[in-house]
Amino acid sequence: MTASTGTIKVGDTSFETNVKQGSIGPSVIDIGALYGKTGMFTYDPGFTSTASCESQITYIDGDEGVLLYRGYPIDQVAEHGDFLETCYLLLYGELPTPAQKADFDYRVTRHTMVHEQMARFFQGFRRDAHPMAVMVASVGALSAFYHDSTDISDPTQRMIASMRMIAKIPTLAAMAYKYTVGQPFVYPKNNLDYTSNFLNMCFAVPCEDYKVNPILSRALDRIFILHADHEQNASTSTVRLAGSSGANPFACIAAGIACLWGPSHGGANEAALKMLGEIGSVENIPKFIAKAKDKNDPFRLMGFGHRVYKNYDPRAKIMQKTAHEVLNELGIKDDPLLDVAVELERIALHDDYFVEKKLYPNIDFYSGITLKAMGFPTSMFTVLFAVARTVGWIAQWREMIEDPGQRIGRPRQLYTGAPRREYVPPSKR
Repeated sequence: MTASTGTIKVGDTSFETNVKQGSIGPSVIDIGALYGKTGMFTYDPGFTSTASCESQITYIDGDEGVLLYRGYPIDQVAEHGDFLETCYLLLYGELPTPAQKADFDYRVTRHTMVHEQMARFFQGFRRDAHPMAVMVASVGALSAFYHDSTDISDPTQRMIASMRMIAKIPTLAAMAYKYTVGQPFVYPKNNLDYTSNFLNMCFAVPCEDYKVNPILSRALDRIFILHADHEQNASTSTVRLAGSSGANPFACIAAGIACLWGPSHGGANEAALKMLGEIGSVENIPKFIAKAKDKNDPFRLMGFGHRVYKNYDPRAKIMQKTAHEVLNELGIKDDPLLDVAVELERIALHDDYFVEKKLYPNIDFYSGITLKAMGFPTSMFTVLFAVARTVGWIAQWREMIEDPGQRIGRPRQLYTGAPRREYVPPSKR
């Protein structure tokens, strides 16, 4: 990182400050001295112009449609690697050698079981509990079962906690799914790869053999890769903020899962599928397209455009290919929602209104279609997002903990409430 200097002038006050330049991307202005020099804060709702940290993990250029994991383009990582290789890359900064990959896979695989008492923990939930509610609680509860990996000052314990979460959160996610559909839990199998193991835990039943479809396994593995990290988004910032207080890693990831649950974040693919259901059939599409173009109509097309990407979401290109591979493999031809999705995709890629506004189908649009075709209920979509994003959260958390300059997060505010006033006793109100 290189730095130059600049001058900040507010009224009659001016002072020199550092302008820091990263390896790629916009420079940042160091405003750490602003309050001390001027008595003022910056005002940036949503932190859209604020760099909250320095990071070496993920880079996004929304204008150009670029997403890099540790410098590697997302399309190359998703096309040529697998999810555990991506986990290794995000955690350690480099692609693993064959020996490192084999060792990493072995360690993750042998951490996939959860403490048997966790099964009893699930029995406290209503049978119709949302799987994300179960995930927030069960991941947070891991700290009650694994005391030997909660000391964040110990690098070994940080590593063990990281491995445990990458390995165990898919198991908890499968248990959450099984619990909500009333089926017995399925234990992990060490002879299956990461994603095949997850599919087996979700869809196998004790009364018959279940064979994992390799096309579906590879598709889900790609979905996990595409969702593994996405810079300082809402849930990642939540994990970092929770971690800045010194909270244990399991609590931090549970906080990230809670934030991810929001429909504007991890619930976007569920919202996209709900919208397809609202449209109902291909014949209704023109009416809803007209509603979307009407500025006075509150209706929004979910799964199109992206807050960060002002160009085509680079993940969507891979997800589009993956979605069609899954649909072809399963031979799904009679699903009206998928018919609606295919036609909406065609319109969005060719209609002048969508093209001019760059409202391209995003990753949530394609992942929702794909996951539905694979047999997952919409309530599980955000859970699968959490499984994938866990490694990104952990990598970001570890980077923050190991940063000697990190401090507890403490955003400031513009206060617009009542000024000082005196307390009035009840008898005089």
